[in-house]
Amino acid sequence: MSILEVHDVSIRYMTGDFKQIGLKEYVMRRLTRNYHVVEFWADRHISFSLEKGEMLGIIGTNGAGKSTLLKVVSGIMEPTRGWVKRQGNIAALLELGSGFDGDLTVRENTYLRGAMLGYTRKFMDETYKQIIDFAELKEFEDRPFKQLSSGMKSRLAFSIASLVRPDILILDEVLSVGDGAFRKKSETKMREIITGGATTILVSHSIQQVREMCSKILWLHKGNQVTFGDDVEGICDQYQAMLDGKLKLDANGKIVG
Repeated sequence: MSILEVHDVSIRYMTGDFKQIGLKEYVMRRLTRNYHVVEFWADRHISFSLEKGEMLGIIGTNGAGKSTLLKVVSGIMEPTRGWVKRQGNIAALLELGSGFDGDLTVRENTYLRGAMLGYTRKFMDETYKQIIDFAELKEFEDRPFKQLSSGMKSRLAFSIASLVRPDILILDEVLSVGDGAFRKKSETKMREIITGGATTILVSHSIQQVREMCSKILWLHKGNQVTFGDDVEGICDQYQAMLDGKLKLDANGKIVG
């Protein structure tokens, strides 16, 4: 039985000129039917399913709809059409800076992020040292969070999420941040999580990382699903060919040559 199922999901953003014209003008334009709304479909008809312990790599160029899809999968957003079924608890690292307060210390932010993810104070007390040691921030515990580099922030965020042992772990470009040594340590931790039975979704611009770590792959292009399956090597080869200009896609994400 699937632990995560995404069925025909489409996600629409609607924008208008309300902020520019103000409330009075907005009401007048609505009454005269002169108010314009622009629709933008970030994702269209996305479907896939994952079993326990599988790792999905999501690939696609910028603007493909990857991050928006993750927000729907994690429950942050509701799809405009279609549905998502999840089983178990989810830990998502979508925006590394979210959930942290720049003026609080590293220690305080660790407990803050833990609380936001639903962890008890007792659990955080028991795992705090392990989190800090893994993130390699022992000497920075009492420094303001805003003084950390982006790599340090990503290490802390990844450490907190990965030590929870979630049923579903979602990572958006997290493993690509930091030095080579930490990336290798993160990948090792990811394999431990997968071995422990967690289902994982990884968005990465590193094709090699997807080849090495993922058992399934989803390719998105301009909001469309190009393909989904377990032929990770073959789909990565096609994606690389597209990047190299040797393969083309039409407006609906279909391979045309």
